[in-house]
Amino acid sequence: MTEQELVLLAKQGDDQAFAQLMRDNEKRIYNLTLRMTGNPEDAMDLAQDTFLNAWKGLKFFKGDSAFSTWLYRLASNACIDFLRRQKRRQDISAPLAADSEDEDRLPEVPDDRFRPDTQLEQQELRRAVDEGLRQLSLEHRQVLVMREVNGLSYQEIADILDLEAGTVKSRIARARLSLRKILLKSGNFSS
Repeated sequence: MTEQELVLLAKQGDDQAFAQLMRDNEKRIYNLTLRMTGNPEDAMDLAQDTFLNAWKGLKFFKGDSAFSTWLYRLASNACIDFLRRQKRRQDISAPLAADSEDEDRLPEVPDDRFRPDTQLEQQELRRAVDEGLRQLSLEHRQVLVMREVNGLSYQEIADILDLEAGTVKSRIARARLSLRKILLKSGNFSS
């Protein structure tokens, strides 16, 4: 069943159709909220809030964009609101935990990528990048996570944020430059 068909059924009150839409999008939404907040518990709460808001606001979804794009916009806005509230409280989130999927997997064939020192370097780099992301402005963090972490196209980001594609490209360029400067300053990146 297509996304459009599921949306139509969900709008008519079909709980199973909406549940399928949630399953189809839950990983991407959680990944976005995790990268934006840096805290797994906050990310889970925001992802759940996003789906709750989507259910409540489904009747307002016009279908001008893909449902997943609309959902992404809801999640992105929820993260920005949350981070603004956090900033007002001067409550900085804890560093991101390393992805456990990579750590739990044992290589079948010896590979330099899985040497302990290489893995430690990758974890340190991941932490440095995550810390650098948290130091970016919300607008820069948002577009960089959407592009580099979630692999969205410039046009998809433009649709989600209701911006021109050129604006998205320039924000991403400025975000990359800012992140590079942060990493250089912290000694985690070489010029």
